[in-house]
Amino acid sequence: MTLALGIDPGTATTGFGLVRLMPNGDLVAVSYGIISTPKESSPAARLEMLFDQLNDLLKEHKPDTAAVEQLFFQTNVKTAIAVGQARGVILLCIQKAGIEPFEYTPNEVKQAVAGYGSADKRQVQDMVRALLQLDKIPKPDDAADALAIAITHLNTKRYE
Repeated sequence: MTLALGIDPGTATTGFGLVRLMPNGDLVAVSYGIISTPKESSPAARLEMLFDQLNDLLKEHKPDTAAVEQLFFQTNVKTAIAVGQARGVILLCIQKAGIEPFEYTPNEVKQAVAGYGSADKRQVQDMVRALLQLDKIPKPDDAADALAIAITHLNTKRYE
């Protein structure tokens, strides 16, 4: 039974989702949520908080594998740089936990979860709910996105 951690990176809000691949092929949501940092904190302090909280999460759940969404360059360069810094901290944290981090683009996640690389957010969220047999779409959006990344990784590794 493989436990995968999916991460939707951000400085203010980082989504996480832990999904277990059962021996019968079922996917089960183990835990999901967000790591948030206060706006009033300095950028360095926020990155440290992200590192510490992610480290705690890794120690608590001990995932077998982990995947992080690749940076999708936006028109806001300042946001892209901040997300890139958060991704660096996340990748370092995962690596230091002895887990090889894998990366997927937003289009790869959409393709893997919804079957269409240009699927909208709602379609992906509906598929996450269905694939994990949840009563409702996971909230907040960052957590649902992280679960989608974990699902993508588990299904990709299963068929490689």
